[in-house]
Amino acid sequence: MLFIFMALFFLSMLLIFLTPSSCNAGYWPPSPGYYPSSRFRSMNFYEGFRNLWGPNHQSVDNSALAIWLDKTSGSGFKSVKPFRSGYFGASIKLQPGYTAGVITAFYLSNSEAHPGYHDEVDIEFLGTTFGKPYTLQTNVYIRGSGDGKIIGREMKFHLWFDPTKSFHHYAILWSPKEIIFLVDDVPIRRYARKSDATFPLRPMWLYGSIWDASSWATEDGKYKADYRYQPFVGRFTNFKATGCSAYAQRGCRAVSASPSRSGGLSRQQYTTMQWVQRHYMVYDYCRDGKRDHSFTPECWG
Repeated sequence: MLFIFMALFFLSMLLIFLTPSSCNAGYWPPSPGYYPSSRFRSMNFYEGFRNLWGPNHQSVDNSALAIWLDKTSGSGFKSVKPFRSGYFGASIKLQPGYTAGVITAFYLSNSEAHPGYHDEVDIEFLGTTFGKPYTLQTNVYIRGSGDGKIIGREMKFHLWFDPTKSFHHYAILWSPKEIIFLVDDVPIRRYARKSDATFPLRPMWLYGSIWDASSWATEDGKYKADYRYQPFVGRFTNFKATGCSAYAQRGCRAVSASPSRSGGLSRQQYTTMQWVQRHYMVYDYCRDGKRDHSFTPECWG
């Protein structure tokens, strides 16, 4: 009997060790073998950005920016020029503790140029409750309408580290062929251009913001922002925005996330991305049976 008990115990320990878990802190992905962030120059905030809203909820110290949300306002910033492709990154540190309902975002958009019919590529950190991890949401909108019929293409992840402890680098690489989302140079998602109708092709600006999205951000709105814990602060540094601006010549070459100048991911990068999706992805819109996939034909193939 003791032998059976011990055998079952060791088997359970082995299964725990071998089974991937998005809550298993320190379970790090394999090396991608290539580090695109090292290829692009960093800049300070005022080189490439301006405050967009909430100027009294923003401060710049050397090259680092802090934006915060309290019960009176949040804050946002915007790049001074639009782009039609490029590498867009920042090192970000998030607020610890209770942050339910709060979104800290870094994203591309042309919503001001095309109100009610815009494109958008998002990295959003969805706030959380005590003891639960942040969720990183990636999303792509194509010519989204402002009438509540926006079609999201969400993929959500937990992270293999605590994003409140230190700065980590988050990036979007947008080329005419693909969009790649990266965390500390680790590719976590690739969104390919399968048709013009499902890919953003118009110039976009780079934005960052912190705001109250209590209606949906945390467990579909179950937990709201609690301003007893204000201010909620997002910190940004190591800004990168390199590529073809909307004013560049037609022959401007798009940047690449891999050693190949033609774009795509190397085999090692692709393997690392698959590893992350297998271990840390918590939602994929293409696998959501409740979604009407007639609006997302890229999920078919």
